[in-house]
This record gives sequence, structure tokens and C-alpha cells, in this order.
Amino acid sequence: MSEEKKAGKAKQSKSTTSATLARPSRAEAEDAVRVLLRWAGDDPSREGLIDTPARVTRAYEEFFAGYAVDPRDILSRTFSEVDGYDEMIVLKDIRFESYCEHHMVPIIGRAHVAYLPEHRVVGISKLARLVDAFAKRLQIQEKMTAQIADTLNDVLQPKGVGVILEAAHQCMSTRGVHKAGVEMVTSRMLGTFRTDPSTRREFLSIVGNPAAMSVANT
Repeated sequence: MSEEKKAGKAKQSKSTTSATLARPSRAEAEDAVRVLLRWAGDDPSREGLIDTPARVTRAYEEFFAGYAVDPRDILSRTFSEVDGYDEMIVLKDIRFESYCEHHMVPIIGRAHVAYLPEHRVVGISKLARLVDAFAKRLQIQEKMTAQIADTLNDVLQPKGVGVILEAAHQCMSTRGVHKAGVEMVTSRMLGTFRTDPSTRREFLSIVGNPAAMSVANT
């Protein structure tokens, strides 16, 4: 393929992507829900379903609120008055609900987030909000784990970051292989959490054995 054709194809692809990302109106979103209801075999105009499209649209605004949030802004306010505190900071058992980008069904789990501060710390609620900012999007667990760790590392620039996610995926329990009770554990270790075995062991000791923890699917 010539360079000119490649450039034209790339331009067309970019144009298509931009058009795809244009956000539909609420009315268009509600119409799409009605189409799905008809495709499922039901009547969107019957009493029990007549308000469902509006309810689903409102629910989607909550489920996917993370798209409207800049995760880096969440960590923008830090504190340096820590009286020389330089030990590990861990927030564990952060419950999250996300949605599988392949089947749009729930992923329900817990996140354990840790960092070893250099000079500054961030409010603990911001760590939970950082998890939600990425969870409230269409996700795969591996990507979400990396996003949380990398953002924390890039913004705070600590000595190290450790993130572990453990979650139950309803794309496995309610469809497909129908394997209920299966949990997925992913982790990302950066800085001293990767290079120093004692730091990693301390983090894992504080969190406990992720594989031994039960994740409620409700």
C-alpha cells in the first residue's frame, strides 16, 4: 500500500473514531434501550417496562461516572506536614463495582492500594476515589490494576506503589462457563515494591493472602 493510501486510511479511521465518540443524546440512549428490550423479546410499551429506558439511562450515568473524572486531579492536593513519617501507607478492602468491557456485566471486588511516600502524602479518601474513577468505566481487571498503580506513581512520585485487586466476574458466573465463586487476583508493584522483597512482603502481610479472601458477589 502506498504512503498516500496509508495516510488516507489513517485519516478516515481517525474521522470514524471521532464520530464514534460523539455522545448520543439522552433520547437516543433511551431509544437504544427500547431496541434491546424488543430484541430480548419483550414489549417496551407495557406498564412494567415503559419507564425502564429512562431508569437504565440514569443508572448508566452512575455506573460509568468515571469517564467524567480526571483521576490525576483526585491526587492533586497533597500534604507535606507528616512529622517525618516515611513508612508504608496502605488502604485495603476498598470495595468497587465495575463492568466488564466484553459483556457489560458487573465486576465486583476489593482493591488494596499502598505506597511508600517520598515526602508528601494524600488524603486516604482520595485513594478510594482513585479506585472508583477507574472502576466506574468499562474495564478489564488487568488494565484497571495498572491504571491505578501508574497514576498514583506518576502523580505522587513515591518510593514505591503496590496495588492488588481481587474480584468476582459475572461474565463467568452468570453466562459462558457458569463458574460461580471464582475470583481473579491481579497486582502491580512499582519502585521499592518491585525491587525490595521485604517491602513487598510487608505489603502482602498487611493485606493478607488475597486468594484466601472471599469476594461477595452482591
